[in-house]
Amino acid sequence: MKETIKLGYIGLGKRGRGMLKRCFAQMADVEIVYLCDLSWERMETGQQYLLENGRAPAVLTKDYQDILKDPRVDAVVLMTGWDNRPTLAKESMLAGKYTAMEVGCSQTLEECFELIETYEKTGVPLMMLENCCYGRREMMALHMRELGLFGEIVHCDGAYAHYLADEDLFNNLEIKDPPHYRLTHYINENRENYPTHELGPISKVLNLNRGNRILTLTSFSSKAVGLRDHAAERFGPDSAYAKINYKQGDIVNTVITCAGGETILLTLDTTIPRPYYSRNFTVRGTKGLYTEERKAVFLKGMTEGVENNEKEFFEKYDHPLHREYEELGTRGGHGGMDWLVCRAFVESVKNGTNTPIDAYDSVLWLAIGPLSAKSIDGGNIPVEVPDFTNGKWQSREPIVEGKYCLDKVCEDRNTKIFHDIE
Repeated sequence: MKETIKLGYIGLGKRGRGMLKRCFAQMADVEIVYLCDLSWERMETGQQYLLENGRAPAVLTKDYQDILKDPRVDAVVLMTGWDNRPTLAKESMLAGKYTAMEVGCSQTLEECFELIETYEKTGVPLMMLENCCYGRREMMALHMRELGLFGEIVHCDGAYAHYLADEDLFNNLEIKDPPHYRLTHYINENRENYPTHELGPISKVLNLNRGNRILTLTSFSSKAVGLRDHAAERFGPDSAYAKINYKQGDIVNTVITCAGGETILLTLDTTIPRPYYSRNFTVRGTKGLYTEERKAVFLKGMTEGVENNEKEFFEKYDHPLHREYEELGTRGGHGGMDWLVCRAFVESVKNGTNTPIDAYDSVLWLAIGPLSAKSIDGGNIPVEVPDFTNGKWQSREPIVEGKYCLDKVCEDRNTKIFHDIE
């Protein structure tokens, strides 16, 4: 086991800077050896985060190959935009570096197959940093499932319901040339473009890639009018952004079927007004349900109409990781789940084990984007979802048990959540 690991950090946009500042820069067992971005200003900001935490300065470079060629680097964190993450992840694995990548979806199915081929060739772990897998609600549901409280699970819902018109898509357009990469995708594509916040936790609840797998998906898109309407109000009806024919549907619903007979409904809802952010995480079984929308657990025999009772169930069924985390005090952003997903990756690198979100999980979730586009483009046709495990989902290698395991509830008070700088 390594006491500390050396990290190369690539991508210092909004999300990259946030994760560096609130998570990795504060971990005493992580040495940031390199910061890499195309902007010196962003790299200097990242450097300041390290210095503010009493850390040694990192080497600043615009060439990520400097990181991949350095034998001292144990792991690479990819916080770049959607488009080049799969390519960078492939190169990182080929260089023998543990590889973590921010959430998103792939542009093509070919990228996904290339990632799996690279993983199976090199054996180098790949982990998507899907923070929602470590959300308190999601982990409580995982614990309740293991205890059999839902009975046999039949269906799960999930959504990325987050109005992005001004927050990301049209944010600071006057200082961006070109505009945010997300907007380019909304202009040119129509797909489920952000599936992993929902599908990640659901995958673990349904044992996908370990005893279960996705068989098909069918995606349905509404018309695309929200962004054009908003742009006309904000910039004027004669503005360039008001005249764009955006391809991304305002609401995209994706229905997924699984080998175990379960169904999943994913919803993308980001371009028309809504009052609040929601992942609509829902687990339905023969004995009860959990629903984020009502913040409620309902078990067979309870009085109907319950809502806002999840705190009561946290007291009873909090996942052991979150029970300890709440005692210590959460940190790191997004209710603390950013910190946990980063620690899960770091502990895997330190221990030399596979990651709790492994290459098969990561690639399956990446593939939803191009598969949903194929379904929509074909007139909402059912699309077969590849078995990236090539049959191994029926008999996988043993799971890596431990504090951050997502395939089994493990009690582990020995592994520290916080490694603070003295």
